[in-house]
Amino acid sequence: MNILFTVCGRAGSKGCKNKNIKEFLGNSLMYYTLSSIDLFIKRNKNNYNNIDICINSDSDELLDLAKKSNLNLNIIKRNIELAGDNTPKTDVIKSSTEICENNNKINYDIVVDLDITSPLRKVSDIEAAIKNKISNRENKVVFSVVEARRNPYFNMVINDNNNYKLVIESTYVTRQEAPSVYDMNASIYAYERVCLVDGETEKIFDGPCGIIEMNDTGVLDIDSEKDFEIMQVIAKYFFEKDNELAEVKYNIENILI
Repeated sequence: MNILFTVCGRAGSKGCKNKNIKEFLGNSLMYYTLSSIDLFIKRNKNNYNNIDICINSDSDELLDLAKKSNLNLNIIKRNIELAGDNTPKTDVIKSSTEICENNNKINYDIVVDLDITSPLRKVSDIEAAIKNKISNRENKVVFSVVEARRNPYFNMVINDNNNYKLVIESTYVTRQEAPSVYDMNASIYAYERVCLVDGETEKIFDGPCGIIEMNDTGVLDIDSEKDFEIMQVIAKYFFEKDNELAEVKYNIENILI
């Protein structure tokens, strides 16, 4: 079983400027993701034939940060064709996989993409996603989710010509009766390599797909400077209270030159 981890980040950001290279509680944000991969490899290197890491970006600053790591990284400067605002991330992951396979003379079985803006990710979350994917090879992808705090069957509405009504019409009278729904938190995606490289990337999420559930308390989309500041407050609390999260933060010093 060969696994490729991809870490993909663009230069700049529409909401939070240069968030992928910002310092987060004393360390560059990307290092939290690299630290979690490093810990995964240390724990699981005997369970898989090969585990590689790829960094793909159009940002020279982000790539320079990656080069300050002592990890064995495949570093790819993203082509301008894949750096547009409307470029699907799956196209970038597919390109990264093809380049790494060509350079390393290897075919991967599973490609795991980890989002840079998810510093509160446990190694056990990564392990759960990969184990789920291996156990369900028919799934095109297994991705991380959190339980949604609102439910379209019960307490979410949509504007229909100035008539506000439930997103999904239903007769449920309590939230507990409604079907469970989840937010995709974008932290972890474990792709079946064949579906990613040989299939149509835009159809991957048509299914079949699987999920692993993460703790929702520490998950916040970083789309503004305010989000970034709030996330640091949340993270500081959990790094003090949760040993699994703390080990990722404190392992960062071990991956830097």
